[in-house]
Amino acid sequence: MTAQTKPELAKIGMIGLAVMGENLALNIARNGFPIAVFNRDTTKVDKFLQRAEGKQVIGAYSIQDFVNSLEKPRKIILLVKAGGPVDAVLEQLKPLLDAGDIVIDGGNSFFENTRRREKEMKEAGFNFIGSGVSGGESGALWGPSLMPGGDRNAYEQIRPIWEAIAAKVDDGPCVTYIGPDGAGHFVKMVHNGIEYGDMQLIAEAYDILRNALGLQASEIADVFAKWNEGDLNSFLIELTAKIFTVGDPKGSGALVDKILDVAGQKGTGKWTAETALELGVAIPTMQAALDARVLSGLKAERVEASKQLPGPSERYSGNKQELIDAVHDALYASKICSYAQGMNVIRRGSDEYKWNVNLGELSRIWKGGCIIRAQFLDKIKQAYQRRPDLPNLLLDPDFKAWVLEAQPRWRQAVTTAQSLGIPAAAMSASLAYFDTYRAANLPLNLTQAQRDFFGSHTYQRTDDPSGEFVHTEWEELATEK
Repeated sequence: MTAQTKPELAKIGMIGLAVMGENLALNIARNGFPIAVFNRDTTKVDKFLQRAEGKQVIGAYSIQDFVNSLEKPRKIILLVKAGGPVDAVLEQLKPLLDAGDIVIDGGNSFFENTRRREKEMKEAGFNFIGSGVSGGESGALWGPSLMPGGDRNAYEQIRPIWEAIAAKVDDGPCVTYIGPDGAGHFVKMVHNGIEYGDMQLIAEAYDILRNALGLQASEIADVFAKWNEGDLNSFLIELTAKIFTVGDPKGSGALVDKILDVAGQKGTGKWTAETALELGVAIPTMQAALDARVLSGLKAERVEASKQLPGPSERYSGNKQELIDAVHDALYASKICSYAQGMNVIRRGSDEYKWNVNLGELSRIWKGGCIIRAQFLDKIKQAYQRRPDLPNLLLDPDFKAWVLEAQPRWRQAVTTAQSLGIPAAAMSASLAYFDTYRAANLPLNLTQAQRDFFGSHTYQRTDDPSGEFVHTEWEELATEK
């Protein structure tokens, strides 16, 4: 069947034909579901029909024709820019829809917007699903990890399509129903926050290898390729190893060494940090990753500061392989802390909004398709299978044993970086998180005393089991020194 001999009606529709929309539409068509496509710039419809020649695709040149080309109840995917454009398209669609039709937002929308839209659409008689889609351009085409949230019955109607197009791993397709209203986009947001942490930790490992040991790109490629054969096996480690093998097409040396050290961001990391703060969950590793991207943008200031603020002058003089092994363990242990923080944000959000998110299932669907896919996720899945109410991954027997065994090398890597003036904010934050979490007593008794001194905020006594809050007139009792 060609685009010219298209089906009379499509099973599902796609609005938005940027790269992700195009690739996801091709994925859907390849898996046997005729699809209708529409884009505000209709020249993109023509270009897509050329690319999709031979596929079961209907091209529409108006929103009305697009809606008319879909079987009922209609299923419509939006892959447009998050924010106002989503609301604008919904307003265009509403007068054309029938009760029970389903609109799926596959973009990176803020979960609170998804909660609002789901409520508004439900009141109008329609279904709205916010579905996280992870895997980038390749994942969209060949199988992403999908995180749908919204009405359960509406999800069941799109489930055959979602399961068909999702990445496949040993224990099924990388998709599961996340929970009501904004649950899917909430989980995708935190997934991206974890991704920020992962990428920063990898960047810091690279920085230690090049600046403490003086390794060249080809040598670092070998290190990362070796790491990818063990506990650190993951998509990000694999692609990192490949990056270091690419030469500069405009000259000599590695291409990565010619890239300006300024990293962009699209907002999901910031949303994760803000949401974690609102929920009262500590995410120091992800926060450090976010801060690093912000500071990377101060390129001119950093160059000037490097001239005025010299750091340590000593060089690393220890065993080369010993430090490589220490950096490996620091990366893996810090990664455990980062995922522990992310899972705790999801758990707290699930409790707050009554979503009943299954953390073990999340770990399973992230094993394939998505950017953070890794061998390590199977261990997380098993941890939550052993104990669904696990308060922190650091308390799982397997992760606890590994972290405790790796602890000396983790500290060695962080200490070495600090002693040489190499910034390792995320690794340091992870280690501080670990030390704070395992501390039976913190110095925050002093903090609470200070708060009571200047603001009468009260405190609880360790020797009073009732937990009663009391206040002291500190100024009256203090002795002059």
